[in-house]
Amino acid sequence: MQKVSIKKNFILSTAYQLLLIVAPLVTAPYVARVLGPDRVGIYSATNSIQMYFSLFAALGTASYGAREISRARDDEAKRSKLFWEIELLTVATTLVILVIWGAWIAVAPEYKIYYLVLTLNLFNTMFDISWFFKGLEQFSYTVRQNTIFKLLGIVLLFILIKDENDLALYIALMCCTSLFGTLSMWIYLPRFLVKVDRRSLRIWPHLRETLVYFVPTIATSVYTYLDKTLIYAIARNPSENGYYEEATKIVNLVKSVTFTSLNAVLEVRASYLFLEKKYDEIKEKIRECMDYILFMGIGACLGLIGIAERFVPLFFGESFRPVTPILMLLSPVVVIIGISNCIGSLYYTPAGLRKKSAGFIVIGAVINFCMNLLLIPRLGGLGAVAGTLIAETVITVLYMAFCDRYLTVGLLVKLGWKKLAAGVIMAPVVWWIGTKITGGFLSVAVQILAGGSVYLAVLFLLHDSFLFEVAGQKVLGGVLAKVKKKFSR
Repeated sequence: MQKVSIKKNFILSTAYQLLLIVAPLVTAPYVARVLGPDRVGIYSATNSIQMYFSLFAALGTASYGAREISRARDDEAKRSKLFWEIELLTVATTLVILVIWGAWIAVAPEYKIYYLVLTLNLFNTMFDISWFFKGLEQFSYTVRQNTIFKLLGIVLLFILIKDENDLALYIALMCCTSLFGTLSMWIYLPRFLVKVDRRSLRIWPHLRETLVYFVPTIATSVYTYLDKTLIYAIARNPSENGYYEEATKIVNLVKSVTFTSLNAVLEVRASYLFLEKKYDEIKEKIRECMDYILFMGIGACLGLIGIAERFVPLFFGESFRPVTPILMLLSPVVVIIGISNCIGSLYYTPAGLRKKSAGFIVIGAVINFCMNLLLIPRLGGLGAVAGTLIAETVITVLYMAFCDRYLTVGLLVKLGWKKLAAGVIMAPVVWWIGTKITGGFLSVAVQILAGGSVYLAVLFLLHDSFLFEVAGQKVLGGVLAKVKKKFSR
């Protein structure tokens, strides 16, 4: 098997996350203007309902499978047996869910055609084996295949989607892009698997373990999908869903840059380090990871607040102007979820404490559900945002309180106060520039460049740990060392 490189995996994962960012930045303005708030809202509501079925089909195999493969990656026979047992379990659960999904389509009061097209996502769940490559830390395979089909999907979107009547075609295109990317990964399996005796396969012992991983997954989905479902069910206004959908889309893009790619790479490495009992190394990785998350998250959060008023109507169109307050209020979740995601990925999951973290997430899910019922009827999408902020804050507090001091409040304050000070100085500067400069996207670009410059300048003056220790010494220092070595020959 190829040698694992954390640096290479981080670069690949980050590159793919950047593609996931660039793709919506290219397509979202077009889709928003062509489909409009109502159609975007219908897609948001129907997709949120379908995702529950996908979650039950997958159970917790994505996280559980990656963890088990990571632990057995040096044993070719064992990892091959594990792969087929976990994959066959996913096939079995998905077939059951497909029957239930068919019943739902039959009784659904509206949007049957869209639900029918969304069935493709269940087949994507059935054949998704990205967890296998994640467990082996072979990210190049998933990144390469998904990138190819993502780019093809973007091209087809501009060719095929012409007006609001193309919503079903748009949904089909989104589903097929993911499905074909998933199926293409199967061609690389022979490189990593050996023949397994089918009579030795036992899928049901894995069911109980995947359920442990499933509980936090379904609980987390309350924030991701139930918000959208309840907005539509309570407000009965597709446009309200459309506004919330676009706001969460921007925040999710920022989350991808802030912590998704980094934690995805380090999670499997942390599982390996826990197995080797290298606890000090794990704590150091959590510290470095948190330094990066706070650096990116605080800057992005306050930057979003500063540019939202000018950015939203330019990006989505005037009909989406109600997205502005939703985006501004939602932006702090980038930091809040970033903290809990780091601890969960680098401590709770690799340490085998998924059951404990699941309990915290369930508490947050219940709080979020209750807040949604209370606030959405009065505030619409803003009510859903408020519920999310409260629930995510509770989860993060619980994560930190019971993480065995792998991350402390003191360390969080030490790493974060300079970044917060820089962000507080940056935000009003960004907003002020937006009130003085006109010129469409050029003005937003000036806001971003000026804001970034102010943020970095203040951090430089405060001698921030990330800027000098991580970015300065480890990145630039490594580059300078290589240059020096080259010229000293």
